[in-house]
Amino acid sequence: MAVAAPYSEYTDEQKDIIAMVRQFADEQILPNAEHFDHEDEFPQDIVDQMKELGLFGVTIPEEYGGMGLDLTTYVMIVEELSRGWISISGIVNTHFIGSYLLMKFGTEEQKKKYLPEMATGEWRAAFSLSEPEMGSDVQALKSTAKKLDDGAYEINGQKMWVTNGLRSKLVFVLVRTDPKADPPYKGMTCFIAEKEPGVSENTGEYAGFIVPPPLKKMGYKGVESTELVFDGYKCPAENILGGEEAGLNRGFQQMMDALEVGRANVAARGVGIAQRALELALRYSQERKAFGKPIAQHQAIQFKLADMATQIEAARLLTRKAARLKDAGESSELEAGMAKLFASEAGRFCVEESFRIHGGYGYSKEYEIERLYRDAPLLLIGEGTSEIQRMVIGRKLLQRNKI
Repeated sequence: MAVAAPYSEYTDEQKDIIAMVRQFADEQILPNAEHFDHEDEFPQDIVDQMKELGLFGVTIPEEYGGMGLDLTTYVMIVEELSRGWISISGIVNTHFIGSYLLMKFGTEEQKKKYLPEMATGEWRAAFSLSEPEMGSDVQALKSTAKKLDDGAYEINGQKMWVTNGLRSKLVFVLVRTDPKADPPYKGMTCFIAEKEPGVSENTGEYAGFIVPPPLKKMGYKGVESTELVFDGYKCPAENILGGEEAGLNRGFQQMMDALEVGRANVAARGVGIAQRALELALRYSQERKAFGKPIAQHQAIQFKLADMATQIEAARLLTRKAARLKDAGESSELEAGMAKLFASEAGRFCVEESFRIHGGYGYSKEYEIERLYRDAPLLLIGEGTSEIQRMVIGRKLLQRNKI
């Protein structure tokens, strides 16, 4: 009889990286998140340490100065960072989508120009789809880019809900380049719009790129979410993602491909926040006494803990499957949609159950669960609402099972 190999969810390399990120979250993120959340202050010290750890270049190939790791390892890292504070994972998330777009669609010149600076975190990226009057309906976007006589493009319009909108150096922005295209998505282009990091009104070569003051939010604090205003901003043709010849009017497909990995990413964030909510519930329920014994010994509480742990396990497996499929070069649109839907809802569920277990203390800012309770709803909206995920899943299921 053959001896079974011991079960392990991780490779040796993954074990080492996860241990490092978990230690970082325990020692640097968790003790400081309360302060940054309360002040709504950008966690510059934490970000500087993330640069040193190489976390901005996790998936960027080694030839450009990154770690060259796969998406599966990346979602494991995001889970650990989100367990600390989801705002931290947001700072990495949009940057990661930018580097993914470059690696998959960028020209060699674009990769050489941007990826080494992105790998160190010196230049950070944002990406921008939504507009003030357009959320889920991407084909309704109104921002435009028009070709000028000198060959450059002039971008005009407004964008909304841009994470890292102020501090990023590059914004991957989707705009309309062919207003007559039918269907509309065939007339959209992704530009790599450069600007000065941290500057709200750009001048000189970046004139016309304006970043209004950050939006005030219920949760997800510390990381800025902004509008962007393009008012006669000029972008050279070589900054079309993939170059003008290959990239013009191909932006919609590029962005939708990137959203697949973005959804696996948001799913990992849901798992991370749910994991932290469970840890807090397990600790509190064993310390708090009611009716003569720790509340963890009451069946009603044990049922809550059981449901939380089961949902987390299922969400984690769905998330890793979506990531592994993408790593294998297969389409993961269906699986990423399922993972994002289930994990973001599991995040909300587990945080609320933990909040209930904490009773009145859960409503107090003295306890960490109060922050989680404000942060969790973001995941139900970002990278496509739960309703949009269900549409994606339903459509894909019918495509794959056509009779």
